[in-house]
Amino acid sequence: MSMPSEQLMRVAIQARDKSFDGLFFYGVITTGVFCQPSCSARLAKPENLRFFPTIECAMLAGFRPCKRCQATDGTPRVARLVEVARHIEEHANERLTLASLAELAGLSPSRLQRVFKEAFGVSPKAYQDAVRMRHFKQSLKEGDSVTDAIFSSGFGSISRVYGEATRNIGMTPKAYRAGGAGETITYACRTTALGLMAMAATDKGVCFVQFGENETSLISNLEAEFPKAELSTSPAQDAPELDAWMEALNQHISKGAPRPDLPLDMRGTAFQMKVWKFLLSIREGDVLSYSEVAKKIDKPKAVRAVASACAKNRIGVLIPCHRVLRGDGSLGGYRWGLERKRALLEAERDRLAG
Repeated sequence: MSMPSEQLMRVAIQARDKSFDGLFFYGVITTGVFCQPSCSARLAKPENLRFFPTIECAMLAGFRPCKRCQATDGTPRVARLVEVARHIEEHANERLTLASLAELAGLSPSRLQRVFKEAFGVSPKAYQDAVRMRHFKQSLKEGDSVTDAIFSSGFGSISRVYGEATRNIGMTPKAYRAGGAGETITYACRTTALGLMAMAATDKGVCFVQFGENETSLISNLEAEFPKAELSTSPAQDAPELDAWMEALNQHISKGAPRPDLPLDMRGTAFQMKVWKFLLSIREGDVLSYSEVAKKIDKPKAVRAVASACAKNRIGVLIPCHRVLRGDGSLGGYRWGLERKRALLEAERDRLAG
């Protein structure tokens, strides 16, 4: 869906112009809320605005609906799904069944499962898992013991919380060596501030995000990574979540929206997986050296192996290998060019400074 020009959108927000409602939505990075153009809330600073063509894109980018302008009221289906999402957030530590959530939405369980994933990119269960994990991490930051944090977040047992961290991501070494045999991988390309980007996904999540000069080379890279998989372009009617995921990541790269928390299908050796999972914990604006990463994963002598794992990361930006530098503070290497690495780091510093 196309949006008006940025200049027109900014004018519409200033004028609180109702005629633009539904044509676009805007998020405010300082509050994490997204609104309709006519919202009566206090106007945000221009540099803190981010623009989205749909409600789904705004939510995938990490923004929540404004309660003042009721940004979801014009779309009853999305409004019901937002109500379900809020219910999950408020009762994340409870046992929620698909049937009970479906009753809340006025849909059948199978219908809710499908439309919730279409709208938000993940199933209701995966959404609850993500909310629980956020609560778990927050509890640890607040000083709770690991055991207390696990039970207060609703996981129920120590084995379950550690199971959630690895379930539905990664694969066995045998499957990895099979080169994607028997799988269907959907892909699409989009122009971003970092140049042409290709994203591909399995039914588990994003398995490939890379940047290049042309579509041919990017597809060749995808074929080389998964030589035995069946590759198909993304028709929106068959893979709406991929289009929404690409839009959310493009908004992050090109417009400075929050980095979307998308489901990932990471594939690699046990050591590579360990490195990539650790990279996911590095906060925006922070940087570490290869040796520091090696120490953090309890492999202090594996500095070169860490650098190699970063170089073999096939899910750019979503797995932030750009936040790892050489010991002397220089950029080091980057699979998609040092200019892109520098641009990502500078953008992150600018967002934090703003």
